[in-house]
Amino acid sequence: MTMSLPRLDDPVAIARALLACPSVTPAEGGAIDLVAGIAAELGFAVDRPVFTEDGTPDIENLFARCGTDGPHFVFAGHTDVVPPGDASRWTHDPFAGTIEDGILYGRGAVDMKGGIASFLAALGRLKARGVTLPGSVSLLITGDEEGPSINGTVKLLAWAAERGHRFDAAIVGEPTNPEAIGDAIKVGRRGSLSGTVTVTGRQGHVAYPHLADNPIPKVMRLANALVATPLDAGNDRFQPSNLELVSLDVGNPSWNVIPREARARFNIRFNDQWSRATLDDELRRRLREAAGNDVEWTLVLESPSSDSFLTRDEALIGKLADAVESVVGRRPGLSTNGGTSDARFIKDWCPVVEFGLVGQTMHQVDERVPVADLEVLTQVYVAFLERWFGVAP
Repeated sequence: MTMSLPRLDDPVAIARALLACPSVTPAEGGAIDLVAGIAAELGFAVDRPVFTEDGTPDIENLFARCGTDGPHFVFAGHTDVVPPGDASRWTHDPFAGTIEDGILYGRGAVDMKGGIASFLAALGRLKARGVTLPGSVSLLITGDEEGPSINGTVKLLAWAAERGHRFDAAIVGEPTNPEAIGDAIKVGRRGSLSGTVTVTGRQGHVAYPHLADNPIPKVMRLANALVATPLDAGNDRFQPSNLELVSLDVGNPSWNVIPREARARFNIRFNDQWSRATLDDELRRRLREAAGNDVEWTLVLESPSSDSFLTRDEALIGKLADAVESVVGRRPGLSTNGGTSDARFIKDWCPVVEFGLVGQTMHQVDERVPVADLEVLTQVYVAFLERWFGVAP
């Protein structure tokens, strides 16, 4: 049966169709199907590799390319979304793609099905005008960005490279504008490192503490040592690094038992003054000093993790900034704040920046986007492609 496709030049129609796909990680939910159908209609050769790894869900991904020559531009994104939570708390069904008062509601509206819809519509508009871009455009779409990020973009990039694809520049369509489209282009990201400190004591009865060794005060002492001194003050490229405790756990349901172990879990978002290796050294130094000779502790750093990066490709940044200014009438700032994204993988293969919708409602109940923003973003993507490939508007 032939899939019914939305209008290829209409970002709202494409976004509504994508929002109707319940693609909660790791479910494909029909979203990759839809993107594949639109890409094929636009003249792309489409591949849908599935990647697997023990202990993780299988993930279907999409790689689609139009053209065989360079320069080669790639648009990257993800069709998977976080769970909607209690659907009864939503104003509208999170997977209905409802429009009310010019606002489109749905899980993934801004993070980031709306961005994918706008880029596909931009390609549709160029096709409708009969524009042939002198080079290649590829779509690098995963279903694993909101999940463990193991069977998604990182493997899809390697898969593409093994087949001879080489990229010259990339945009990730994440919702990177804080207040309005045109506020900022994200040109880098802080790194991310998570870890667990475990303190081992001796289990015993609370009425006989001299026969036990309570690890909880000790793990609190070590946790305080991790956060007491700021890692740095930031610089002209990045905001300060921050270490945040995310849990203190003992797993003890009893009121009369001193536990044997206590754990402190943390995450660090760090700038380019640190690497994962230098942070490892600093964390262990702080823990050793706080532990002294009376605390038995271990530190385990979790995977995946990532270092910070900063894109300095003036052609990519400049042409995107020019495109934004031509549509919204003001020059975007350059930003490196926020969390992580799949740009952390793409930066190893080509220069990459991020630009998409306003992210204020991402992951929230009633995630939503003004339909007018989808139109503005589509116009920005059209203007960028014209500038990057050097074709007349």
